[in-house]
Amino acid sequence: MGIQVEFNPDLALRDIKHFESGDREKEECIPDPLKTGKAYPFLKKDQRLYWLHGEIPLLRTEGDEKLSRPIASIVIKWAQHFLNHGEVFTKGEYEVIEVFEDDNIHFEGYARAKK
Repeated sequence: MGIQVEFNPDLALRDIKHFESGDREKEECIPDPLKTGKAYPFLKKDQRLYWLHGEIPLLRTEGDEKLSRPIASIVIKWAQHFLNHGEVFTKGEYEVIEVFEDDNIHFEGYARAKK
C-alpha cells in the first residue's frame, strides 16, 4: 500500500450552482462573480499537489474529468491536507490574476501563453 497523491497542473472547481442547490460546499465552487485581485478559499477531495511558484489555470468541472477551457489565471497561495471522518481533503487559497472574457488561448499546457 502506498500514499495516493494526485498532481494537478490546474485547479478545477464546480459551478456555483452546485453550492446553491446544496450538492457541494461553497469552497468547492467557483465564486460568482469571480474578481481579479481577490483571494478565495478552495476545497478538493483527496490529497492533491499544486504548483505554487506561478500562475495556473482555473477550470470549471462537472466531474469525471469533464473540464472547461481556462476561465481565469490564478496563483495558489497555500494548500494543506487534512482528514475529515477518515477521508483526505486538500484545502487552500488562490488569488485571481486575470479573469478571461474571451476565447483566446491563455495557457499552452500548464504554462501561461504570452499576451
